[in-house]
Amino acid sequence: MKIDCIGDVHGCYDELILLLSQLGYIKTSTSYSHPEGRKIAFVGDLTDRGPHSIDVIKLVYSLVQDQKAYYVPGNHCDKLYRYFLGRKVQQKHGLETTVAELEALPKNEFNKIRTQFISLIEESPLYHVLDGGKLVIAHAGIQAKDIGDVNKRIKTFVLYGDITGEQNPDGTPVRRDWAKHYYGEALVVYGHTPVKEPRFIHQTVNIDTGCVFGGKLTSLRYPELETFHVSSSLPYIPEKFRSFE
Repeated sequence: MKIDCIGDVHGCYDELILLLSQLGYIKTSTSYSHPEGRKIAFVGDLTDRGPHSIDVIKLVYSLVQDQKAYYVPGNHCDKLYRYFLGRKVQQKHGLETTVAELEALPKNEFNKIRTQFISLIEESPLYHVLDGGKLVIAHAGIQAKDIGDVNKRIKTFVLYGDITGEQNPDGTPVRRDWAKHYYGEALVVYGHTPVKEPRFIHQTVNIDTGCVFGGKLTSLRYPELETFHVSSSLPYIPEKFRSFE
């Protein structure tokens, strides 16, 4: 099984297209395919903050429909899903940028994107277990003991990480470094917490290298465990990146 895992895109469509090209994917009539039969795995958070969230939704939807990609939701995806369902959500922390894009669309196009995104969420698992259990794709990570199960506690962990209940000054949840204590056999590939470089620790790899904060969009090639990246076109915001001791 050959998979190219891609970190949090957050509406950075141009960088995503450049990365797919770098990885050897070729545009087809509906999406992209790889001559070696490789597939893509998105770790969630397709939208918000970046400039082209709608284009990212369209592309990922097409890739999943064409069975060229795997997708798992992130916390931003979950919030957009609740927005599309008509539930009350706060339009901040990036959702406001996606909503602004959506509100500029003609009604029929808005409804089409809404249908595609709801389908994408509802037809995808909370996390993917691939390659006979050797590879797990989970947005914010997962504990070894939870692989194979789904409940409310696990969903919170997978979407938000190991949160303490406290908040950072910018309103985001304080997160514990769960990967430091992961000793499972499966390789867990995740994102959610922006880091300057892909972070390999135990059997985990964080590939959210903060493209939307001016870092880069990163892919981890599996099973080779090689990384590829393209630089962001957006301004660099150093305080958005987490450093680990």
